[in-house]
Amino acid sequence: MYNPNSAIERVKNHLAYKLGQAMIDFTNNGGGSIALFKKLYKIKKQHKKEQKIYQQTIQIFPQLKYPSLETCGDYEQALRYKFHLSYMLGEVLIKADKTWHKGSGFKLKNDIKKANKEFQIFREIFKEFDQINSSILEGLINNKQLFLKEFPRIKNILKIHQDYKAILDNIFHNFNYFIQNFDLIEEWLLSDDFNERYKKGSHPYPSLLDPKKLNDENEKINYKNIPAELAWEMNLPLPDRYEFIMVLKGCSGHTAFSYFLLWSGYSPSIFRTCNLALKDPNVYYINKYQDLIFFWNYKNILVFEHGMEPKHQDGLKLFYLVLLNKDIYILTRDPLSRLKTWANHIIDDYVSLDTEFSLDYDFSQGFKWIKYAFGGDKVDLNQFVYSGPITNESMSVDSFISKINYNKIFYIDFHEIYPEGMLDVFKYFKDNYNFPIIQNMDFFQYSLGGSEGYLFAIPRILNIYENCDNYKIFFFSSLRLYFVKNKNIDIRYTLFPIHNDMQKKLIDISKYFINKKYYKDFFIAMSQVEFEKLYQNSYLFDKVKIYIQHLCKNIDKQINLENEKKIKEKDILLFFKEHSFYRKQLKSILDYELQHIKQHRPDIVASWKYYQEFEKMCKELDGNI
Repeated sequence: MYNPNSAIERVKNHLAYKLGQAMIDFTNNGGGSIALFKKLYKIKKQHKKEQKIYQQTIQIFPQLKYPSLETCGDYEQALRYKFHLSYMLGEVLIKADKTWHKGSGFKLKNDIKKANKEFQIFREIFKEFDQINSSILEGLINNKQLFLKEFPRIKNILKIHQDYKAILDNIFHNFNYFIQNFDLIEEWLLSDDFNERYKKGSHPYPSLLDPKKLNDENEKINYKNIPAELAWEMNLPLPDRYEFIMVLKGCSGHTAFSYFLLWSGYSPSIFRTCNLALKDPNVYYINKYQDLIFFWNYKNILVFEHGMEPKHQDGLKLFYLVLLNKDIYILTRDPLSRLKTWANHIIDDYVSLDTEFSLDYDFSQGFKWIKYAFGGDKVDLNQFVYSGPITNESMSVDSFISKINYNKIFYIDFHEIYPEGMLDVFKYFKDNYNFPIIQNMDFFQYSLGGSEGYLFAIPRILNIYENCDNYKIFFFSSLRLYFVKNKNIDIRYTLFPIHNDMQKKLIDISKYFINKKYYKDFFIAMSQVEFEKLYQNSYLFDKVKIYIQHLCKNIDKQINLENEKKIKEKDILLFFKEHSFYRKQLKSILDYELQHIKQHRPDIVASWKYYQEFEKMCKELDGNI
């Protein structure tokens, strides 16, 4: 009795293998043809009997059903047995038996010779290439005749690229697709373009298909009919439907800049995927691939949120499939100011009951949803620095661009993305990349979100109950006011579903309840139907107005309190002055990471007030180390 948990033993128990083995024994040991046919018949009869007993047994005792072959530890080795001469001869015999009435017996001798020849071909392949794994073996089994038909040409491709391991790995990794689309792939892999673009420079992630043809919608196989997941596996560069890449970094104004890109229409799907990039380059690629297909006829800026790639196993692959051969703009900022913003980061308590509140809620004792990432109720600078922000990864510029064409790197400084500066930035994009003129620039009037606005980064909802009526008043950061004001902007693919509700259902009601002083940083909104109903109830309307005005005073009080808690750049500088280890660590990292920007944009570096003070301090305390 064989072991049902061994895939090898179970494959050797297949009828094909047993019949073929009997035939080999006959060839080696001799014997009459009649004796052979009797033996084959006996094997077939016994096999059917065993199968019948097995089926009857598992009907009564289903727990005795064998595990699937794929789950067996020796599955890959077992697949190789299907390319043994025994198995291949057995397949010929089974086919002949099924079609004997059609005269297959007259072709049996030739079919046996053919099986022997095919066995030699597969043995040669397995001997020459060590990349053969279970998925390749499955591909060969499913496409055996197609592979054998094109074997001389396939062998030629493999021989030509025998010294280019990266493309061989790609071929074998996608062997099914390679066989099924061999004509197209062969043309590409033998082309001068492939040689120049990939092989000549030993590109580590060569594309299995010609990117130029993939960008042509008239081609039978193009980006639009290749699943994003498969495209990633085949190392296809992203569809060439974006003009350049915008690299954003946290604590550098990236959120405000992202909204500007969305509002302008230059990066319509920015909030759908850029944050996901921090977790997995594969997810980023797949989502951006799908975005570019959907927005095929748009002019796009591809947004890349820097920080995901250094430690992830697929980080380098993402660089090669996304970042090469395009202009790259990096949003940058004084590193000491970045550290300040980072340390002062407020955690939005997503599950806090304070997310929704009623007219009975008293905010005079403070806003309980405010919690700092480093320190809790107030910023703890020691906790922040000890948490490990001073690394090449968090401060990286040169580490990031070292893998990219240096001639295509440009910088946009933090101070250039204030509304007045953004006008020049967008004009530059229009002039250099032929972007359309932005028809509606109203969004430049909205605040980028000051202290007050940040309290409402996550919407807060005032619930009002009156008799059987329920009203909801939403408090939002002003960054999102444009969604309410502009009903035409396409926000179907933003990361935040609330944007859709804001655009479709809500209106800005700030002027009815709050002073202009607050209006610049946050706003309040309601559905038009609910607002009109509330407006008709003068008593309740006045009650709500008084409550909101009182709330605004508490917000003012809270903001003053929070501003006292927060650290400033001078506090950061003082910490480094008193802690030589961290000072020298940051100095060493910045000396490396800022080489390129110092060389190509010294004006930006010179404008960094606190970085210059840090440099001066290091020189005074440590000399030229």
